[in-house]
Amino acid sequence: MKQKLSLASYLAVGSMLFGLFFGAGNLIFPVSMGQLAGKNTIPAMIGFIITGVGLPFLGVMAIGFSKSTGLYDLASKVSPKFAAFFTIALYLTIGPFFALPRTATVSFEIGLTPFISEKWWSLGLLIFTAAFFILAWLFALRPSKIMLWIGKILNPLFLIFLSILIISAFISPMGTINHGIPQENYATQAFMTGFLEGYNTMDILASLAFGIIVVQAIKSLGVNSPQKIAIDTLKSGIVTIILMSIIYGSLALIGAMSLGKLDIAENGGQALTQIANFYFGSFGTILLAIIVTLACLKTAIGLITACSETFHQLFPKISYLNFVHLFSLTGALIANIGLSSIIEFSIPVLMFLYPLAIVLIVLAFISPLFKNKQIIMQVTMLFTGIAAVFDGLRAFSWINNSEHILAKLLLSLTQTVDNLLPFSEISMGWIVPSLIGVVIGILWSLIPPKPSHN
Repeated sequence: MKQKLSLASYLAVGSMLFGLFFGAGNLIFPVSMGQLAGKNTIPAMIGFIITGVGLPFLGVMAIGFSKSTGLYDLASKVSPKFAAFFTIALYLTIGPFFALPRTATVSFEIGLTPFISEKWWSLGLLIFTAAFFILAWLFALRPSKIMLWIGKILNPLFLIFLSILIISAFISPMGTINHGIPQENYATQAFMTGFLEGYNTMDILASLAFGIIVVQAIKSLGVNSPQKIAIDTLKSGIVTIILMSIIYGSLALIGAMSLGKLDIAENGGQALTQIANFYFGSFGTILLAIIVTLACLKTAIGLITACSETFHQLFPKISYLNFVHLFSLTGALIANIGLSSIIEFSIPVLMFLYPLAIVLIVLAFISPLFKNKQIIMQVTMLFTGIAAVFDGLRAFSWINNSEHILAKLLLSLTQTVDNLLPFSEISMGWIVPSLIGVVIGILWSLIPPKPSHN
């Protein structure tokens, strides 16, 4: 039995993990952040890297450190019912309902719309999503090959094409980061604004979902000891941390420097297109289309694989392959409602799930300090969940824009909670309730059990 991985194996697993994480959203958000942050790009970038790199890495480590086989196993330490609810909700969110369709729509909007007349966009999106998901479906049919395809083929190709753009931008910079005047909250709260912007990558949620793929990949290399799997996950994750931090930082700086020649774009996709065109002309559009499509394809393969493996474990009577068929088809259909609609519907769900995911990750590391007592985890997650509901409601556009009496009532309720909870103004009102939950859980655990009368 093989119990020691080679450097090449660590690099392959790390490359696979990076490839799973780094989709198109990871490309467009830091560029946009750089343009908006301007001369405050450095603190904004640090905040973004914490949530875009650090927390996702801890999420993968939480699976390995807790010796869990996946998210359901980890969440079961709270309770089986919570595990079922949270696992299904998280995988549907980062899978067929939101993140998976987004991989295709972002690829299309950034990579192909420049070549297609606007009147043909709907038909073009339909044809593209069909081809995109057929390709992702074919790769996902063979999950044992995912480390080969993503870690050793697709991800290196993606890095080669992306490095051409990044190196060109640094060899001939458009300007300095001091050209940009910080916009909106970046002027006064650059670090925290960048921190919250990292949420948009969905990588904290994805880290819990991709944990099962990493564990399976390491097992396929001959490592079966839970302790050794945790150590190898840590070592492989270092590769991911380095790659993602370098690329995030580079893209943010490129976005800030671009203001020496360009105006602030409406979004990161447009900014990337303008930057690519500046350096390479019409070839830049083609280069960007390749970069974005490769980034999204490898993430889509990982999402379909992770979702299908997890749902097969939850519902073993349905085969892995049938889930691959179902999620690929669902993702393709939802992708055709368009990127803007997908993002609008996803934000409230993300704002609800993120606090639960972060606190679950933290509990995975600190629970040994209180001997893994279930009552502490249950009370903590309960208090976090209550606060997370209000985070989700606050982000629901219908509540903020509708004149319906129910919408007004919910808006008033969320505003009242905002006034009571510290940090609500930065969408982190769940922090204090979570800490209160830990304290109450610890005190509850100290109450001696009632004596038996038998």
